[in-house]
Amino acid sequence: MNAFDYRVAGNADIAMASLGGGAKVIAGGTNLLDLMKENLLAPDRLIDINRVPWGGIEALPDGSVRLGALARNAATAYHPLVRDTLPLLSSAILAGASPQIRNMASNGGNLLQRTRCYYFYDAGVPCNKRQPGSGCPAIGGLARQHAILGASSHCIATHPSDMCVALAALEAQVHVRSTAGPRAVPFAAFHRLPGEAPERDTTLGDDELIESIVVPPSAQYAQHSAYLKLRERQSYAFALVSVAAMLDMDSAGRVRSARVALGGVAHKPWRDPQAEDLLAGQAPERAAFERVATQLLQGAQPQGRGPGSNAFKLPMAHRAVVRALETARDGTVRNTGENLR
Repeated sequence: MNAFDYRVAGNADIAMASLGGGAKVIAGGTNLLDLMKENLLAPDRLIDINRVPWGGIEALPDGSVRLGALARNAATAYHPLVRDTLPLLSSAILAGASPQIRNMASNGGNLLQRTRCYYFYDAGVPCNKRQPGSGCPAIGGLARQHAILGASSHCIATHPSDMCVALAALEAQVHVRSTAGPRAVPFAAFHRLPGEAPERDTTLGDDELIESIVVPPSAQYAQHSAYLKLRERQSYAFALVSVAAMLDMDSAGRVRSARVALGGVAHKPWRDPQAEDLLAGQAPERAAFERVATQLLQGAQPQGRGPGSNAFKLPMAHRAVVRALETARDGTVRNTGENLR
């Protein structure tokens, strides 16, 4: 780890003025410090923003919920407002990492965490995310954890967050600030596919900070939502495939609208509105869910070869979408907060 300066920003203006010139912002540090210890990141200085008052969680007059960027993941998942009105989000957060990490990790940091690609974390091999143009050994290599959708010839890594999959389904907005002023970014536009610039994970500017995440009113989905995470072990493992599913059901038991987001399959949470529209007006039956899964995975391509291939993800993702929608149809399983600590 390199030597660096450490500064504490007492307010947002000081924090924003400190950006640039090799500086990195630190809140929980659960990903940043790992990158520094592995010599994958060597900032000249760290700007501690934990004193900036962006840690609140509150209901807004229009029924939206504002999640402060500096609120910890655990505090967010267990907050009564989130548990009661956004049970999908609570479940997704609690499916991620470990209790110790959730106690430290911030909401803003969760959105900005880097991929957990084996090759990205190995400084001894090339990686286009670390050094553009150096190559991607995951292509044709060990790719079990890698993308089947939205990949490019430069990168096949996946985004590791569980929280972000739920936020994509909830159509949240990311509110950011810079010295030029605030702006709101639709969640679908916040993370990027790799394309020709895999080193850029998000559309966040170098001079911007995440202030909050605003989740619009979603009461119509609260009774029929589910987060399903398939992984190689029960805890402290990243998703091979995850699904956030939400259904708005009418009094006759038919689907008015649906939202489905996939994790573990692309460089960002994956949605397809055309797939969701297939359920409008339909009975919530397996055949309809199968059609959604087929549309959602249209164009999916396996990566890697032999034992390192992720071809298994195609049928796994298809079955996971169907299972998550069936679980959502049968009713949300709410976190009480007592049996999850």
